[in-house]
Amino acid sequence: MTTSMPSKKDVALALLERSTIRVFLDPRKAGVVVPPWFKTQPQLLLDVGLNTAVPIPDLHLDDEAMSCTLSFNRSPFYCVIPWSAVFAVVGDGDRAVVWPEDVPAEIQLEPPPAPKKSPVSAAPALPKEPKAGPKAVPARKESEKPAVERAPGEKKKKGEPKEKESKKRAPLAAVPEKSSEPPRPPRPKRELPPYLRVIK
Repeated sequence: MTTSMPSKKDVALALLERSTIRVFLDPRKAGVVVPPWFKTQPQLLLDVGLNTAVPIPDLHLDDEAMSCTLSFNRSPFYCVIPWSAVFAVVGDGDRAVVWPEDVPAEIQLEPPPAPKKSPVSAAPALPKEPKAGPKAVPARKESEKPAVERAPGEKKKKGEPKEKESKKRAPLAAVPEKSSEPPRPPRPKRELPPYLRVIK
């Protein structure tokens, strides 16, 4: 069972009593009078009301069309909108009526908007650990070269870097070498034979 759609004129009058309405129309339809640069597009939206910021004193609705003077780029233009070109009327509070049989084919075939991305973003990939390999050893600067060690009393040779006072090393003391063998016990005194004894 199909329900009959309400009259476009009656819907527009009912919504105009409460607020400004937005009229959706196909400006290419016969009898439509709007600025010529709109005549090539499949859809045009016009705001019409009794208490708009720019008053519309000549707003008129009859059984055939709606007519009024509207402002385009701050220039007045007398428009005629036949009801056959209107396919939707939207009022205050999102009250709207759509006449599907009058919707332009280009608008019906428009792809639906892309779904919004989830606010949860994917976790960033962890950086790969570098493979183990030989590490380069930085070259030492001239100032970092070890000082030349000399024996005590030896004079400095030509071309040798100057030694800094803070980096002079104290002469190493001679450390007695430790024997790895255990100490030998003292030998007991042997008694001399009688013929070698000293007679006092």
